[in-house]
Amino acid sequence: MTRIPKSHPRYWSLLYREKLVEGLEKGMTAVEGLIAHGRGEAFDYLIGERTIEPAERAMRAAVAAFLLAKHPVVSVNGNVAALVPEETVRLAKALNAKLEINLFYRTEERVKAIERELRKYGAEEILGINPTRRIPGLEHERGRVDENGIWKADVVLVPLEDGDRTEALVRMGKLVVTVDLNPLSRSARRANITVVDNVVRAYPRMTELAEEMRKLGRDELEGILRDYDNRLTLSDVLIHIRDRLGKLAEEGLPD
Repeated sequence: MTRIPKSHPRYWSLLYREKLVEGLEKGMTAVEGLIAHGRGEAFDYLIGERTIEPAERAMRAAVAAFLLAKHPVVSVNGNVAALVPEETVRLAKALNAKLEINLFYRTEERVKAIERELRKYGAEEILGINPTRRIPGLEHERGRVDENGIWKADVVLVPLEDGDRTEALVRMGKLVVTVDLNPLSRSARRANITVVDNVVRAYPRMTELAEEMRKLGRDELEGILRDYDNRLTLSDVLIHIRDRLGKLAEEGLPD
């Protein structure tokens, strides 16, 4: 990995780009994943590269859904394995959820590389190695899922843009949570709960919330989930972006 001085004003952004390149070299990330990351990074600029209130609200609802679930699953793709492997393992443990590898550009080499990375950070049971079921209506590789994982799950975390699978899982009656920086994507608009935030911020925060919220009673968790409105959340994200851009336009560019 290229050494990036911490004094660089874009240190974190460059660091995560390097992590994706390293993931590519390890065989975990698809080339197309780099394009997806760049698109997400553009939206991160728009929201201000921080966790905003609508995202915090969505994370609380997401954690409540997972704590109430009988068969929760956290789906893992190449970008997630490259960016937040340790954080993903910690989150799954905090939510008492299974981990399942699920890839659009699936090869056995990529699956094995992601499995190795997750195990390096303490993952024990990893599903999706030999998927035997297919999500109805999905003919590509992402439609192949594990019988004991996504197939039987009642709540699924689908990170990053993944619109067709999100739609298909919702049709199957599953509650779908997505972490997606693009509030206009199909995954964001079709999911039951959309966290519009960078996964590098969202996963650690969701782990914190899980540790806090597991003390709540079932009635309180159900109330958090019942009161959540995903359409309102997405609307509030767009209002935040509009207001932020308006303020920047009024301030003008620095000299």
